[in-house]
Amino acid sequence: MSAHPLGSGDTRDVLVVGAGPVGLTAALALRAYGLPVTVLEAGPDGRQRPGSRAIFTHSQTLQILDRISPGLGAELYEHGVYWNTQRTFYGGKEVYAKTYPDPPPGVYPHFTSLPQVQIEAYLYARAVAAGVRFAWEQEVEQITTDDDGVTVTTAAGARWDAGYVVGADGSRSAVRKQIGARMEGGKDDGWYVVVDVAELDEPTLPRERHFHYAHPAVGGRNVLIVPFAGGYRVDLQLVDGDDPDELASPQGVRTWLDAVLPPGYAQRTTWVSTYQFLQLVAHDFADPHRRVLLAGEAAHLFAPFGARGLNSGVPDAEAAAIAIAAASRASGPAARTPVEAFALARRSAALFNRDAAGEALAHLRPDAATAAKVRDAAERAPADEAASVWLEKAPYGPRGVHRAETPYRY
Repeated sequence: MSAHPLGSGDTRDVLVVGAGPVGLTAALALRAYGLPVTVLEAGPDGRQRPGSRAIFTHSQTLQILDRISPGLGAELYEHGVYWNTQRTFYGGKEVYAKTYPDPPPGVYPHFTSLPQVQIEAYLYARAVAAGVRFAWEQEVEQITTDDDGVTVTTAAGARWDAGYVVGADGSRSAVRKQIGARMEGGKDDGWYVVVDVAELDEPTLPRERHFHYAHPAVGGRNVLIVPFAGGYRVDLQLVDGDDPDELASPQGVRTWLDAVLPPGYAQRTTWVSTYQFLQLVAHDFADPHRRVLLAGEAAHLFAPFGARGLNSGVPDAEAAAIAIAAASRASGPAARTPVEAFALARRSAALFNRDAAGEALAHLRPDAATAAKVRDAAERAPADEAASVWLEKAPYGPRGVHRAETPYRY
């Protein structure tokens, strides 16, 4: 079966594998360059995925979305939550607090916060309006490439022919496996429990981000509390000897949530998940023929500190569309050049993000020397401003600057 007849180069649809936020972004970006697009999704039409998942959409990401679909970034910002007060605690003592001013009119704040399922809904509506075609229940089984294009075969036996493919099919990417891209890196040994809680009818939690080192109410474990549109996400960092299943059980969650949140929130749980962080980057972001491009978690997996997942996947998707648009206008060996540039640039960005998230992990699961530095900084803060700022910033890793430029380091 050929889902769309083969013709001369540009008449073939570009295929995007995966209808998550990165795949939808890639499809929108390709349509912005006038290319025909079909999205292949393994799940059924109308599939529901639980949990808030990727909740932070950075201002740079909003700007990319505005470029590929004017007004889309503003739409997400309007429906998201921006909190401008950040507080950090150590053992119950506040060691950092800052409230940023609201951004001026017409300027995005540093981020907006809303559940991934809502982000996907806005992206999907824009994609349909832009003429993106969708094919559901298309689980990719085999991909073959040559210098002229790509053939995708699904588990049901359907065949799709394309000039180019964007693989945005997530952490277990079939596309990545089919093109032989190896994931390089490792896995953090520590466990975390993440819980979504819905807002109460009469809220008692402030719209502020709170990070607790050594929260005294939960045996000195680290706790992160973050607002998003409709509720809060609470992360509990487990310590050696903890049983993740026990602390993620209904009774376990109620017990520790009651200890860190005001009364009533533990009964408003909407999603619970346990995880270990992977720190992986594909050895190559394209196939040897430079016809299949990887984006998002198909290409890299990071610990979420600093919200680098979605916010690196969206630039991947835009860059993939730019490369494919340029390659489609070229011929012969020159068509490889834009894809080569994409693969090198986005892998470099992914390696930076992996290392930045790794610094955050090393801070949150410290060796004895780092733990001593954290305690020393906590004793000095908040009177020592440099120590206070370091305690606030370090759990999220460096933010787009070289390590040597970080102003405070114990």
